[in-house]
Amino acid sequence: MNIAPLCPSWPARFALLVVFALTCRSFAFEDWRAISPDELKMTSDPQAPGAPAVILWRQVDRDDRGLTAHEVNYVRIKILTEEGRKYADVEIPFSKSIGNNVVHINARTIGPDGSITSYDGKVFEKYIVKAKGVKYMAKTFTLPNVQVGSIIEYSYTVDLSEYKIFDSHWILSDDLFTKAANFTLKPYTSSYIPINVRWSWQGLPAGTEPPKQGPDHIVRLQVQNIPAFHTEDYMPPENELKARVDFTYSDELPERDANQFWKKKGKKLNDSVESFIGKRKAMEQAVAQIVSPNDSPEVKLRKIYARVQQLRNTSYEVRKTEQQQKREKEKEASNVEDVWKRGYGDGAQLTWLFLALTRAAGIESYGVMASDRRNYFFNPIVMDAYKLDANVVLVKLNGKEMYFDPGAAFTPFGMLAWSETGVQGLRLDKDGGTWVRTTLPESSDSRIERNAALNLSETGDLEGKLTITFVGLEAMQRRVEERNEDESERRKFLEDEAKEYISAASEVDLANKPDWSSSSTPLVAEYKLKIPGWVSGAGRRAMLPVGIFTASEKRVFEHAQRVHPIYFEYPFEKMDDVTISLPVGWQVSSLPPAKSQDGKVVLYTLKAENDKSTIHLSRKLKVDLLLLEPKYYPALRNFFQVVRSGDEEQVVLQPVGASASN
Repeated sequence: MNIAPLCPSWPARFALLVVFALTCRSFAFEDWRAISPDELKMTSDPQAPGAPAVILWRQVDRDDRGLTAHEVNYVRIKILTEEGRKYADVEIPFSKSIGNNVVHINARTIGPDGSITSYDGKVFEKYIVKAKGVKYMAKTFTLPNVQVGSIIEYSYTVDLSEYKIFDSHWILSDDLFTKAANFTLKPYTSSYIPINVRWSWQGLPAGTEPPKQGPDHIVRLQVQNIPAFHTEDYMPPENELKARVDFTYSDELPERDANQFWKKKGKKLNDSVESFIGKRKAMEQAVAQIVSPNDSPEVKLRKIYARVQQLRNTSYEVRKTEQQQKREKEKEASNVEDVWKRGYGDGAQLTWLFLALTRAAGIESYGVMASDRRNYFFNPIVMDAYKLDANVVLVKLNGKEMYFDPGAAFTPFGMLAWSETGVQGLRLDKDGGTWVRTTLPESSDSRIERNAALNLSETGDLEGKLTITFVGLEAMQRRVEERNEDESERRKFLEDEAKEYISAASEVDLANKPDWSSSSTPLVAEYKLKIPGWVSGAGRRAMLPVGIFTASEKRVFEHAQRVHPIYFEYPFEKMDDVTISLPVGWQVSSLPPAKSQDGKVVLYTLKAENDKSTIHLSRKLKVDLLLLEPKYYPALRNFFQVVRSGDEEQVVLQPVGASASN
């Protein structure tokens, strides 16, 4: 798996298993770098004006030789402002679930006068990410006596799992400006297996010499003046934006031509898939248990999809320890017949089972190795086959191409998980495959619908029933996130989300039991809602804001400048339909004008209507785009300013019989 100890957002990916013993070379921190008078006197850096701190020196030395690969890291940071003192709280991420660990931690604080305080406190462990059973952790500690002008530095070693080779990643960019950094890699070599390594890079600072392998077989990179990485809302994956060097191990000979590389790789992938699904007779018997002979092809497809999703999906369970797996004697399935008989498999196996069943039912279908866009955007020119890390099925039915991934839990029929939509993939066949692109859903396919029937009290409180319906990928996301939680936690999750929509203190009480297990139906949550003091008075008038459930749009794209492209995970819609009954003796004095802002790929409408004793509010926000260049940011920002302006409009109320002038 792909491991990036300095970048926990990258998923772990197993690369190669070494099954013979090797000599283990141990790493140990030796000497701190000398501290110069200029470093002690430094109060700012002209290349990072206003920065709270800067990285003076960073060093990463990776050694993949030996029984256990090691990576030694060394960081020196200058604290420039009071805000910069937060960097005394150090977090070192690692992936414990695959056997990695952080050891040999050394740290110290150098005061402005050159005095040294070595860290001898306790190092703690905490979870920082937990998804699909993979636990990302961090070693944490806080350096003492850190003040403006101090220098902090620390070193540590990442021990990778024994007998395994992991792809390596040098992540150059950091939240802080880096004055200088040095990277080395001692690649794994073997006289038993023909292992080779190749590397690619992106975003190297101007004038930087690309990484090269020396006569001693060590790959080196020296770099200076790396800009601080700027984090923005709705930006592409950090791995796409940061300066970095990626190393990939392979047991195949290097290939210069990308077309030839993918042709060879496609044949191998196809052979592997065909071997796994090649149980035609067993699959025909299984299909006979699922469908009826008179079913239409579409009905058969729906029944097969539903049946596969009913099987136990181990990819979405809390990962078990090796001891637990041994006790339960769960062996790896060797083919789709094993998966079917057992009634469980991981996500990839279930998707290939679906492929085998559809073919056995006489439906034209193909296996596709696609690229997951959560962490990077796939580029075939780089020739990294490990980045084709998602398997889906292409079905041709009634002249239409459809993509399916029943191994992605809670995915509705005819849809893919958002990270698999609109991505490049290799449709497998015996000749090496054909490049395809998965479909991108319409905004209407993934919606949040909020319907409310509320009463306005004499004291300005709104109270009544709220129903929130999550459709398509909106429902899937929430079901996946809460899949291993109990009823109490799920209740809190939905109530907290409802409160986040409202820009005032509210009382939200879930009144129903939503269906968390289905992928074919929307996720519907019904609430008892009270918003105290939503209506404010001004003399004999009262003001009712129309944007009741719009808090999440209030701070979107507020900044005037934008560095990175704008990236939405998937197109979506939000629709509000609210009816408010007025108290006896009150009437509408004036309504805000209807709003309609159509930017083609974005749409906003708002309408307030008066029906004697009730107010009807309808609102729609549609985002039908995925990626937008920064040059279009001003137009998008202006659009959301119109949204905020519309949501802040107010209905004016007054007592019956009072004149408008009052």
